[in-house]
Amino acid sequence: MNDFMEQAIELAAANVRQGGGPFAALVVKGGVVIASGANRVTLANDPTAHAEIMAIREACRALGSFQLGGCDMYSSCEPCPMCLGALYWARPARVFFAATARDAAAAGFDDAFIYRQIETPPAARAIPMVHVPRKRAALPFEEWARHPEKTRY
Repeated sequence: MNDFMEQAIELAAANVRQGGGPFAALVVKGGVVIASGANRVTLANDPTAHAEIMAIREACRALGSFQLGGCDMYSSCEPCPMCLGALYWARPARVFFAATARDAAAAGFDDAFIYRQIETPPAARAIPMVHVPRKRAALPFEEWARHPEKTRY
């Protein structure tokens, strides 16, 4: 475990030296690194290009699956709310992290605001979320329920 964590930390530091953000993650299965990811938010102009997301994408491609059953993730830092959500959808066995959210906040990466926004009613959020009710809003879910060959996730 320590070797994988050290690899994630070194990948994060190397990413900074290459102009990326100070975050990296590895996906490990059966004691073998099957994927890695480093923060590419500013390099790719992609706010979703967090290390964990990049590693999840690569691992899923490598496994030919949308879930990471039997895999562990090693992250250089505690996952942010977006990455935490992605991890729950990907379902790895475990997630190990080195630095904490508090450490990230001290370096200018504070996601406490996002956690507070989740608890705020949609219309009162910093970016207002406006519910637009429609009679047919449930149609996609009805179609999903009836679809005989759906892949549950």
